[in-house]
Amino acid sequence: MKTKISCLAALAALFGFAASARGAAAQANFFQGKTIRVVVGSSAGGGYDLWARLMAQHIGKHIPGNPTVVVQNMPGGGGAVAANYVYSVAKPDGLTMGAFNPALYFDQLVGRPEVKFDWGKFTWIGSPEQNEVLHYIRTDAPFKTIDDLRNAKEPPRCGSTGTGTTGHYFPRLLEETLGIKTTIVSGYQGGSEIDLAVERNEVVCWSPLVATYFGRDPYKRWHKTGFTRVVVQSGARRDERIKDVPTLNELMQQYKTPESGRRLAKVILTAATLGRPISAPPRVAPEIAKILRDAYSQAMRDPELTAEANKRGWEMQPLSGAELESLSKEVVNQPKDVIEKMKWVLGN
Repeated sequence: MKTKISCLAALAALFGFAASARGAAAQANFFQGKTIRVVVGSSAGGGYDLWARLMAQHIGKHIPGNPTVVVQNMPGGGGAVAANYVYSVAKPDGLTMGAFNPALYFDQLVGRPEVKFDWGKFTWIGSPEQNEVLHYIRTDAPFKTIDDLRNAKEPPRCGSTGTGTTGHYFPRLLEETLGIKTTIVSGYQGGSEIDLAVERNEVVCWSPLVATYFGRDPYKRWHKTGFTRVVVQSGARRDERIKDVPTLNELMQQYKTPESGRRLAKVILTAATLGRPISAPPRVAPEIAKILRDAYSQAMRDPELTAEANKRGWEMQPLSGAELESLSKEVVNQPKDVIEKMKWVLGN
């Protein structure tokens, strides 16, 4: 009897191995000779574009069949053009992925008509980092403390490139949660134009990502020389590089921000937590989605990729596709009162 059972077990294992081998061969055959496009929702040279290009250099070797991976820039609408394309036009065959501004779900929440996607239904692949936001101000500006900012008769002028960016929504969030008023000066084409405006004293503050502030000049130089001072940061814990700077959570507790304001902060700041996410269209077959997710995770551990990221001063803290999926579904499920507050934050 034992011999018979052993033989059956051996046959089952053999058939299982054969099925697995056939599955692997089918996957390799599917991707072999194919080209995967990564559609980037911004122009070349920005953070989303640079991360997408670095990923594209390495992810193909971790996908069965070693497909070619290319990047296609599709700027417009703050990333909405690319997001709409990936969601509604691209085939869900695993041969198209997208990289666009994670704050786009704001537009869905407030019902903007240009949105043709459902953020929670993208097939999420992974993100290389999780970001936080900080708010800096010129040191020679007449605001030395949070209370100075809260009580300012003339609010500081801060630069912004548009309503869906950190330079707009973080100062508005500070007003809603802490009562810090800001005069937001919009219309700058990019961060470099805001840098010049800060140097010329046209504006005295901005709210970039922490990774941006510590990742490139002039911010690294400004921080080192004391030209700028960070007054608040968004993380759950203080960044070691600015450990004397309070977090928004600490300040909301200190100033007894209502629960509705705290929930609004969580909804808005999830955008930074999502980092620079990679997605695919909805309804990608589960087995194909798994291949892409696994390949992305392997690429994020690839020694060549991590060495290049370290060389560029990029801090990696990857999120898996499953983690992105969970966060994305949660963040678009909000009550009416939070959505109404979001409309104000976004300037609707």
